[in-house]
Amino acid sequence: MGWSAIWKKDDWLSVWMGFLILGVFIAGFTLKLPDWKWMTGAEFGRKNGAWTEKVHVLTTDAAAKGEAGLVEPLAALGSAFSSKDRLGAGAAAAALQKAAKDLQDPDLKKRADAIGAEIKTAADQRIARVFSWSNLRGALLVLVAFWVLAALAIGLMGEKLGGFLAGFPVIFVLTALSFLIAGNATVTYYGLEYVVWALLIGLFISNVFGVPAWLKAAAKSELYIKIGLVLLGAEVIFSTLLKAGALAMVQAVFVIGAVWYVCYWLAKRFGLDKEFGAILATGVSVCGVSAAIAAGGALQGDPKKVSHTISLILLVAIPMLILQPIIARALQMPLSVAGAWLGGTIDTTGAVAAAGSIAGPQALNVAMVVKLAQNTLIGLIAFLLALWAAFTRKGASAERPGAREIWNRFPKFVLGFIAASLVFSLLLSEPSAKAVTKLTSGLRGFWFALAFLSIGLGTRFKDLLAMGGGKPALTFILAQVFNILWTLLLAYLLFGGVFFPSPSF
Repeated sequence: MGWSAIWKKDDWLSVWMGFLILGVFIAGFTLKLPDWKWMTGAEFGRKNGAWTEKVHVLTTDAAAKGEAGLVEPLAALGSAFSSKDRLGAGAAAAALQKAAKDLQDPDLKKRADAIGAEIKTAADQRIARVFSWSNLRGALLVLVAFWVLAALAIGLMGEKLGGFLAGFPVIFVLTALSFLIAGNATVTYYGLEYVVWALLIGLFISNVFGVPAWLKAAAKSELYIKIGLVLLGAEVIFSTLLKAGALAMVQAVFVIGAVWYVCYWLAKRFGLDKEFGAILATGVSVCGVSAAIAAGGALQGDPKKVSHTISLILLVAIPMLILQPIIARALQMPLSVAGAWLGGTIDTTGAVAAAGSIAGPQALNVAMVVKLAQNTLIGLIAFLLALWAAFTRKGASAERPGAREIWNRFPKFVLGFIAASLVFSLLLSEPSAKAVTKLTSGLRGFWFALAFLSIGLGTRFKDLLAMGGGKPALTFILAQVFNILWTLLLAYLLFGGVFFPSPSF
């Protein structure tokens, strides 16, 4: 591929862009990101009953312990709730927090501060505050910075900048809309994260209105998601990789082996050729888009088959990233098990990160380690497929594979992920690392949202059913169902404490 790949391919450019962002914040730059949380007056009012009960209990306990300093702010809170005065409730809650600092009883002090903080935060979460200049200024800075960084990457890759420069602000505004929707209190309660809304917005535009060429030029999902994943590496402590790495690799081997065989067998049963079956099987069993591309390259396959497989991967990932975390919560899965299940089944690394974010921090960490274990096998799988193709292909002109195929097909952003984890785990002090990742985790969320909006813009439902009379889609979906059940069993056996101690983080 040559040295030019280091500055011309999105796989490498995502690493450099991610390192640049991390380096800027390590150097001391800071940024106040916008707060998207808001609730309507009706939503605030529905909480009044529960808060009134807490205030009543606290008032009774304060009187019993002779803490007269709480009388006035608690009475003001009760009055504000009775008159449905949201601003008044916020002011009274702030006064309650202030009075709590002077209390002698530690239990009352803790409870009064907690109640005051909860009510004040809710009172401040008004939609007008979200749209204030002081709140949106950070979003504007992020827009400009991302616009410049992404344009630099697009230029280095040799693509035309005209459409991208026109389309990126629109992509970013739509992404901000996904954060705004997800920031609503009711939406947050049901766990519908910003990545879900970004995906749905993109799908709606693509399938209802269509996507103009100038907007499509800015929908660079692969670049965006890879930059976000490099930033995520800084948040995953390297000890996490060591704790779960061996179990993750065992799971990856058993998942890939079983799911690949089942998908390939189904493809043959439905009359698909060996090449198409192998590409589908690799995509569903290993790690999605990168694996499908690697399989197509190793087999020198039809680009249309690779493209169709990628579309299936992205489409099927949508309900999985939404429903699997919900199912994990409903079944009360241990977080390590939920993470291993998500990481082993969802076929794109970005979707794994999104689903893990919904499930919780520990689930996200395990999910990413499991997905990384599968990613590391891409090169090996590509090499084995190339060998298989070489020895089954007829004709003297058939190319024989070389060991370099492993490196060429290996996703380089994984190296960036691991390098970021090493630097933040071993070279930075814990306070410094946390200060930086507190900022970069918010930026990572923007990159993820941009990626999933772009995925939605590039997915049209009718196109997925047009190829092969729906047989490839049926093959992929059935194999994915087997993958979900098989990986869930393995996740419980390996991460649930059945045979090995369950890793904790």
